[in-house]
Amino acid sequence: MSTVPAPIVFSSISEVERDVGIAKETLRVWERRYDFPRPQRDGHGERVYPPDQVHKLILVKRLLDQGYRPGKIMALDSSALAELGGKPTAGTSAYALDAPEITLCLALLREHKTAELRQRLSQSMLTMGLQRCVMDLIAPLTTAVGVAWVQGQLAVFEEHLYADMLQTVLRNAIVAATGQRNNGEHQPRVILTTVPQERHGLGLLMVEALLALEGAHCISLGVQTPLSDIVAAVKAHRADIVALSFSGVTSPRAAVDNINELRARLGDGVELWAGGAGVAMARRHLQPGTVLDLHSLAPSLERWRGRKDNAAVVESGGKLVI
Repeated sequence: MSTVPAPIVFSSISEVERDVGIAKETLRVWERRYDFPRPQRDGHGERVYPPDQVHKLILVKRLLDQGYRPGKIMALDSSALAELGGKPTAGTSAYALDAPEITLCLALLREHKTAELRQRLSQSMLTMGLQRCVMDLIAPLTTAVGVAWVQGQLAVFEEHLYADMLQTVLRNAIVAATGQRNNGEHQPRVILTTVPQERHGLGLLMVEALLALEGAHCISLGVQTPLSDIVAAVKAHRADIVALSFSGVTSPRAAVDNINELRARLGDGVELWAGGAGVAMARRHLQPGTVLDLHSLAPSLERWRGRKDNAAVVESGGKLVI
């Protein structure tokens, strides 16, 4: 007895935006510029996407998060995209992704032992220190989780479990670091958020943890904050710095446009810092000192404090010694 094949389930453009994390406008631009995706049309003339195209879009999104540019990867098939996603990205060594501790953490995640994984990361913060743990373990582990997902070694829900668990760990670390703040030195007030096109917040939490450890007063607005609300928050909190995170989902051009627009609205009295794969390749289009990574946060904070010290000397009528 023959079986009837299951019907193909198509996804609307709204469903793709929601489930994959790529904006409708971006999908339409890619369709014109790269001839992919190639949606069909439903009975109302609306775009609908077959499962194989949705799967490829998921792989494309993951590579964008790792810093690849759409024009370099859009013509590749799904197999090539998955293989490319398994390679270490710039700034992440092969050793880091294959380190025994990262391998063990991935194993705990695959076995759904999130409580044990949370306890292990919390213990690592105590033994390694928060700064080293974030930069040498949590950052490469987060990259490794993304690579494992692209290679089919982790399901989407497992990646979400990891993100939720890590948010808890980092939030606890931020609270502890804030309680140890040194009140005797300049404490910049830092607004942390992402622009409306950017939904990813793990990188922002890592930045907040490192800044809190350095004595900064951090005000987190979460993700996807309209520029007008960022400006309002800066005024309400008398912020000194705005720190933005851009994953590879946001194009470098969009990142530059958002940063320049926000800089124009804020004026010269507020510093603007940005980091992440979405802005790393746009460094030359932005003012020096705008694009930072985890390793350059502390030196940038020291330079900010140095400028504050110099301004205080000038204000008091003293002379600067150069």
